[in-house]
Amino acid sequence: MLSACHGRIAAHCASLRRLVPHLLAGGVDDEARTAATRLMRYFDKAALDHHADEEDDLFPALIESMAGSDAICLREMIAALTADHRALEACWQHLRGILDRIAAGEGVALVADDVEALAGRYERHIEREERELLPMAARLLSDDELARVGRAMRQRRGIDEA
Repeated sequence: MLSACHGRIAAHCASLRRLVPHLLAGGVDDEARTAATRLMRYFDKAALDHHADEEDDLFPALIESMAGSDAICLREMIAALTADHRALEACWQHLRGILDRIAAGEGVALVADDVEALAGRYERHIEREERELLPMAARLLSDDELARVGRAMRQRRGIDEA
């Protein structure tokens, strides 16, 4: 589920990147307003849920499972990833204000460097999680613990157990 979230985050970052040249070429049209609204809806909820999935469920489960040399590596990784979450949230809040104005039809600039600050940081963050965090979780957590984390993630999103 975390990997699937990473794919959706990357897709929304790509949409955000595409919005920059769209606005430059055509201004704030219906398509731009719709995209801005869709991006706000996603990053306001799903991205924050993803951060909570990790900070409230996965990270504590990993810390509980720590032993030996994994402890130092995990503590450093979790601290860095949590700091990344706060930086991502700050980047998002800056962009959200601009997107809110675009969604309202205002002709404001969406600066490519601001978009890259969020999208590039997410790319690096996701790559580290996919390369380091998720393999470590698969190695250290039992099937029961992975299932518990999955249930918590589904519950956070209001997805019924089937």
